[in-house]
Amino acid sequence: MNTFNLSENLQEMIGAAVAHYWETRLSQQRRQEQSGRVDAGLRSAVTGGAQMDGFVELFTRLIVSTGLDIKLVQRKGSLQLPGFFRPTKEWDLLVVKEKKLIAAIEAKSQVGPSFGNNFNNRTEEAMGSALDLWTAYREGAFCTSPQPFLGYFFMLEDCQSSRKPVRVKEPHFSVFPEFKGASYMKRYEIFCRKLVLERHYTASAFITSDRDNGPQGVFATPLDELSVKNFAHILVAHVGGCISS
Repeated sequence: MNTFNLSENLQEMIGAAVAHYWETRLSQQRRQEQSGRVDAGLRSAVTGGAQMDGFVELFTRLIVSTGLDIKLVQRKGSLQLPGFFRPTKEWDLLVVKEKKLIAAIEAKSQVGPSFGNNFNNRTEEAMGSALDLWTAYREGAFCTSPQPFLGYFFMLEDCQSSRKPVRVKEPHFSVFPEFKGASYMKRYEIFCRKLVLERHYTASAFITSDRDNGPQGVFATPLDELSVKNFAHILVAHVGGCISS
């Protein structure tokens, strides 16, 4: 499939990935509940990596649309890259051609009810991964690789808990004004935008979806600059430039 057709069908492809996410999550939870392990089922529904497979497949199709051999796209198994502060980090998708790192993508999600603790974990993880990769890159860990595309994708459950304003504690100093009264949805939007603004990631995408309509592929994009379309265009341009050089 060429880039033009992918652009035409992108919304449909995103919807299919969203539907896959919710269907997989619900299926994981049902299997655990049927086994009598309800707590484990809830955890499985949150942490099951297979939920994000639809998005990884979407990114793969975008990459292959540039003419790159699909054999160079790593989606399972060999996903480790060397780090600077730790031995390795496993990514969700890698593109490696002739010992050159072309792209690395992280795909994450969060559903309720524990938005607070998980927000901190997700943000610290994303920032740490970027710092680790770019420092390793500076130190020559990826041989003669040109600057790679580093992408961060995030999907958040759209619900009352993620939309309601959250108070911040300021016992000593004031927090930045954009965080005052910001919901977790708004916090994630700010976070994903700043990841790119501060050049920790080449591109970031942020979408939301609710559990009632999500299985039908319904999603929303809170901020246009964090759309999957924008993410896709930057990814395709980067990979296309690398394989033609």
